[in-house]
Parts: sequence; C-alpha cells; structure tokens
Amino acid sequence: MARFFMRGRGGDGERQAARDAARDVADKVRRLLDLDEEASVSVTEIACGDPACGGAETVILVMRAGQRTQAAKLLKPLATVTDEEIVDALVPLRAVG
Repeated sequence: MARFFMRGRGGDGERQAARDAARDVADKVRRLLDLDEEASVSVTEIACGDPACGGAETVILVMRAGQRTQAAKLLKPLATVTDEEIVDALVPLRAVG
C-alpha cells in the first residue's frame, strides 16, 4: 500500500503531477527494498524551513509489519528527486530484514 500527501494550492494538473511523482517514488522504494504486500510506503512533500531544501522536503516512510516505521528524508521538493538520490536515501533502511 502506498500513501501520498502533498501540501499546497496548485491546480488540478499540478496536484495530479505531484501524486504521480509520489506514486513513482513509492513504487521505486518498494522495488529497491523488495517490500512484501504487508508493507506500506508513504511519500510526503512538506514545507521545509532550511534554505538548503528550496522550501520543501520529501519524506519517505516505510512501515513493515512488526517493525518500527523508518524514515528517509530528501532536502528537496518531490518533483526534483532523482533515482540516485532515492537509492542513497534508502541505504540505512536496507539494513532491516
């Protein structure tokens, strides 16, 4: 299961593009971590006060049955996240078995 949350006031097209980007990231996370059907992935873009993140950061939550929720953060807007950055952000989450 994947959950997507976007904050902002963009138009319908903008919101759909954000949902599509979040779905794409969640699908990549599921594949990269080889998650089973019981696991959930949440991809959220939230406001960020750190000037380094350009006003928004992307938070990826991975919820596996019987384990603590894990988080990976990318200090950039969801639309600018690259595949390589996703892979790098997930390194600490792979250690869980």
